[in-house]
Amino acid sequence: MPIRKFRSVEEMNQPCWRLPGDPALYAAIAGIWTAGARLQRRQFPPGVHRHRSIEELDALVERWQQAHVDARAR
Repeated sequence: MPIRKFRSVEEMNQPCWRLPGDPALYAAIAGIWTAGARLQRRQFPPGVHRHRSIEELDALVERWQQAHVDARAR
């Protein structure tokens, strides 16, 4: 990540906007996605899951969340 230098505090508060189509914009988005994937892994298995009721869905989601909590505790 590049280091930016500022001459005053006011310069620090200026947002770093990138125009659509700017290659730096795509690199910034890819960096955010990569950081997110590293910090927070997927909490549910991929695929389509069918349920007979909302309660069955809630129970499955609860098991996924508990498995995620258990994995983070290790």
